[in-house]
Amino acid sequence: MLESPFTEGEVQAALMEMNGDKAPGPDGFSLFFWQRCWDFVKEEIMEMFKEFYDRNVFLKSLNNTSLVLIPKKGGVEDLGDFRPISLLGGLYKLLAKLLANRLKKVRGKVVSPNQNAFVTGRQILDVSLIANEVIDAWNKKGENGLICKLDIGKVYDSINWQFMLKVMEKMGFGSKWLRWMWWCISTAKFSVMVNGAPVGFFSSSKGLRQGDPLSPYLFVMGMEVLSVLIRRAMEGGFISGCKIQRGRGRAVHVTHLLFADDTIVFCEAKKEYLTNLSWILFWFEAASRVGQLPAVYLELPLGVPSKAVYGWDGVEEKVRRRLALWKRGSLEASAGGKYGQEDYGWRTKKVVGAFGVWVWKEILKEAGWCWENVVFKVGKGNKIRFWTDTWCGDIALSQRFSHLYILAAHRNASVEDMWDQNVGKGGWNLRFIRDFNDWEVEMVGELLQVLKGFRITWEEDSVFWKGGGNGQFRVKEAYSRLDRHLDVVFPKNKIWMERVPTKIMFFAWEATWGKILTLDRLQKRGWQLPN
Repeated sequence: MLESPFTEGEVQAALMEMNGDKAPGPDGFSLFFWQRCWDFVKEEIMEMFKEFYDRNVFLKSLNNTSLVLIPKKGGVEDLGDFRPISLLGGLYKLLAKLLANRLKKVRGKVVSPNQNAFVTGRQILDVSLIANEVIDAWNKKGENGLICKLDIGKVYDSINWQFMLKVMEKMGFGSKWLRWMWWCISTAKFSVMVNGAPVGFFSSSKGLRQGDPLSPYLFVMGMEVLSVLIRRAMEGGFISGCKIQRGRGRAVHVTHLLFADDTIVFCEAKKEYLTNLSWILFWFEAASRVGQLPAVYLELPLGVPSKAVYGWDGVEEKVRRRLALWKRGSLEASAGGKYGQEDYGWRTKKVVGAFGVWVWKEILKEAGWCWENVVFKVGKGNKIRFWTDTWCGDIALSQRFSHLYILAAHRNASVEDMWDQNVGKGGWNLRFIRDFNDWEVEMVGELLQVLKGFRITWEEDSVFWKGGGNGQFRVKEAYSRLDRHLDVVFPKNKIWMERVPTKIMFFAWEATWGKILTLDRLQKRGWQLPN
């Protein structure tokens, strides 16, 4: 059943089960796209599944992953306070979902009753109820017991791949299935999303991806080793759990409960039992590579080699951040360290103070319109931005090739920075943060075709006004361009009305034009309000 050929009905059912509104991966296609376009793309999708079944591999670029860091709590200060969520490509996610559906049918046969996560018919409430029953039984008998709650840090990110495959092999999974699992977890490449853009690609050698449909089931089977070790230790008399009588039937021995990485161990409070339990955890750590040193204790590294500098990088970064905040808080101590008392720039200082209208801010409101009406002529290229200025056609390259702009290594680079004089008679040296996927190569070819007729010279860069015939700026032409866009009719009949006090009419007139400087007037009277 696990290794049977993939059918069209099975693939379609797995696709329709998935939430189409989830964020897309590096390919840019959401699951909703594949669901709506199934009739058009099903032949290509089934061809991919057939190739995977026959050759046990798929195109590696399908397994590219975008990592998004989601804060675990409010007010995060450290990278460890973020949870890395993997945004997978649509086709790989569909394949992983189908394999997870198959694995779901057999997981109950290979996972012990002590595990309650991701197993049909078991839920988290069972763990809480059983744990309370154990405590209640000890209280009624007056016995002393020990509850050990294990906190295995970063277990999802550190579990060993070879360990998981060996466990599945011992459970009876076939060689074809094991090759499938190995290809799915070992070919993944990660790119961290920074401000909405992917930065670089790197591989991994351990751990599972949060967001991969296969990950929860693979992880549960890995944790089954710990469950079996504890159970066999109890059967051999090396540890003793809690004995709960089930009516007139036989008693049940409860030694441990697992829900994903949350583990509780129940044990009699005897020294030899605790020693044996520590050995069990040591063996599990040695095999799975979870919970191993170095770790962090009291915000400082624990178990780092004495000559290893990398272990203190986190501490150094925290100190640097605190020093930066300290420096910023004490800036301009001679002026009292108050914001808004600087003497430089375009900010108005008299009367309006720090909360008034900024002159430069008002000027910049029309900056977009100005840049839309100028065009650059490349000379040396040292004053023109390659991506964001209009120098190569009617629109900026960042708008024409928005996807490539996201991948650009230096978005503020000048034209001169992107030109390489050492390539023949000179040529474009485009730099990106990662290698291109198959569907992106055509975009790069189109960009190079656009750049083909441009090259830098020894002349100075120049700016031309689009409105004039000779490229010279004229106020009259600029006014005409602005006047064409101002089709707003002034509501004079609603402002200048009879029987309305003159003060109210003038107030309405100023409000219509947005000229009421309320903050300025309040500050003249001594009020200090935030903007």
